[in-house]
Amino acid sequence: MSFPLIIFPTCALARKNEFLSDNRSFASKHPCLGSTFFIVESLVELKMNIRRATVDDLVKTQHCNLLCLPENYQLKYYLYHALSWPLSYVAENHKGEIVGYVLAKMEEDAEDEPHGHITSLAVRREYRRLGVARLLMDQTARLMVEMYGARYVSLHVRVTNRAALHLYRDVLKFDVMDVEAKYYADGEDAYAMKRPLVQWAKENDLEPFDKESFFKEKPQKVNGKQH
Repeated sequence: MSFPLIIFPTCALARKNEFLSDNRSFASKHPCLGSTFFIVESLVELKMNIRRATVDDLVKTQHCNLLCLPENYQLKYYLYHALSWPLSYVAENHKGEIVGYVLAKMEEDAEDEPHGHITSLAVRREYRRLGVARLLMDQTARLMVEMYGARYVSLHVRVTNRAALHLYRDVLKFDVMDVEAKYYADGEDAYAMKRPLVQWAKENDLEPFDKESFFKEKPQKVNGKQH
C-alpha cells in the first residue's frame, strides 16, 4: 500500500517507510515533532496530504474558503499571496480535494521586526478535530522563520469564534494584543492576536534566516522609545 507524502518540519524529513515501521523510534529521532507526531500519524492513516500550495491550487482553495468561512476573497488575492510569498499550505484528502488551507504572507513594515500574517485559515467541517489546522499553521510558521526570520506571526479572529480562539490561544499559544472594533464587514469585532516564534524556533531546533540576528534579544519599546 502506498501512502501520500506528509510534509514534515525541516528537521524531521524522513522516508515514509521509517515513519510507518517504527513510530516511537521515529519520534525519538525527530523531537521537533513533539505532540504533532501523533497527529501526523493519524493523517497518514487517513491518506491525507499536507503540502505547500501552488498556483494550480487557487480555484480549489477559494472553493474551500467559500464552504467554510464568511470572509471571502477574489481569486486575484489568492494569486497575490501565491506569487509573492511561498508560505501557504493546503490539505488534500485521498481524492485530491482540498479540504483545508492556510493563506499566509509576510508583513512589509519597516518600523517593526520581521513578522508574518495569517490571512485565512479554514478546514472543512468533516475534517476538523484531526489536527489539520495545527499542522497547517505550524508548517507556515516554520517557513516564516526559516525563509524570512519572522519573529512572530499575527492574525485576526472574530471575538465570537470560540473554536478558533481555542486553537489559537490554547494550542498554538497566540496572545490577544487588542480588540479591533467592527473589523469585519458585518460589524463584528476582532481580536488581534500574536504568536511569538523565537522561543518556539529554539524548542523545535529550527534554522532561521539570519540566525544571529533572529536569536538576539531585541530592545523593548516603552512609550514608543527603545530601552
